[in-house]
Amino acid sequence: MYSNSYYHNQWHNPIYCHWNNLRWNYNSYPHYYNWNNTNWNRYENIKLTDYGPSPFVVNIDQVTKQNDNYRTALWTGKHYQVTLMSINVGDDIGLEVHPTTDQFIRIEEGQGLVQMGDSKDNLDFQEMALDDYAIMIPAGKWHNVTNTGNKPLKIYVIYAPPQHPYGTVHETKAIAIGTEENH
Repeated sequence: MYSNSYYHNQWHNPIYCHWNNLRWNYNSYPHYYNWNNTNWNRYENIKLTDYGPSPFVVNIDQVTKQNDNYRTALWTGKHYQVTLMSINVGDDIGLEVHPTTDQFIRIEEGQGLVQMGDSKDNLDFQEMALDDYAIMIPAGKWHNVTNTGNKPLKIYVIYAPPQHPYGTVHETKAIAIGTEENH
């Protein structure tokens, strides 16, 4: 019946396994992907708003690259916060320190110069960082990231504990600076 008698069923034949294995994986692990999840669509942009503190799953690479605001809070919880940032060519995050907040930065697109130090006048740590690099900034460390590339630097930042008010959106760095000076 079949050209190779070893395969008793055509669905076990490696020629047909690709589709069958896809279905098998999803059926065997129903928690792997929720087909009813309305937040997920790989072909369309999602609404960039603060989804915290509700449970939330997102393609972080996609939303980070989608964000064109200087800063957008994506998820704010009790113990940490995720923000998206887009830093213009030649611009920087701005020299700052968070005395009680650890910070994680991941570069999804672009390149930048990372500087850190114990005082704003002594940034003795300097490293270049590119796509897929992660930057860990301890609480109390002065730091800055400068876009040294030729396109916007697309990053996401995790603050623990949260650093910005729930729902923060700063379209530009100037707006962010003005808002922070008023608080």
